[in-house]
Amino acid sequence: MWNKNERNGNLDQAKGKIKQAVGDLTANDKLRAEGKVDETVGKAKTAIGGAQKRVAGAIESIGKPAKR
Repeated sequence: MWNKNERNGNLDQAKGKIKQAVGDLTANDKLRAEGKVDETVGKAKTAIGGAQKRVAGAIESIGKPAKR
């Protein structure tokens, strides 16, 4: 299950790839650059979401033994 950052990051990556493809087809350098930025931001958001998920899992696993 994706968290909010992972979902938004994947959407931003897809949006960036589409912008880059349209920029390539129309020879629009600005659109290509926007696409690269969107894709990079998306990768960062996805990475942050993955880190959040790992931290939450670690906290949850530590909490279980402490409750016993």
